[in-house]
Amino acid sequence: MDEFDPSHRTFVSYIDKSREYYLARGYGNPYRWAHHEDVPFAPLTKSLGQSRVALITTAALTEEDRSVTEVYAAPASPPPAVLFTDHRSWHKEATHTRDVESFLPIRRLEEFATLARIGTPSPRFYGVPTDFSQRRTVDKYAPAVLDLCRADAVDVALLFPL
Repeated sequence: MDEFDPSHRTFVSYIDKSREYYLARGYGNPYRWAHHEDVPFAPLTKSLGQSRVALITTAALTEEDRSVTEVYAAPASPPPAVLFTDHRSWHKEATHTRDVESFLPIRRLEEFATLARIGTPSPRFYGVPTDFSQRRTVDKYAPAVLDLCRADAVDVALLFPL
């Protein structure tokens, strides 16, 4: 057995494996990492303590809608007791998502507002699909969630992908 070498990664690079898998099956358009010369982030125009902050998740609202295929918005108050994530591929023996606050920290956001660390939490949180299509993500989902954030006068959005 080889000795552990901390200078090399030890995890499986699933993007590399996916690219090799599809190339071996004749697909001629191998997956590429998203790369944008023009990053669409902007500096804050006011302090975080004066900003409205929103949370964005890739979890589903209901078990029936577990394959999130469209952008959605839902009331942040009261925070959801449960969201659905089992449709996602992750190591379900190593961790779980039964604690919604661990991936959609609405109560922490409310605490930060009480402490004046942020201005206000957004009245809604937002859901976006997890999609390997960079085109759909950039051309469809991002503008849709941006419209929802603008409708709620959101200044800062935090994405919590699962």
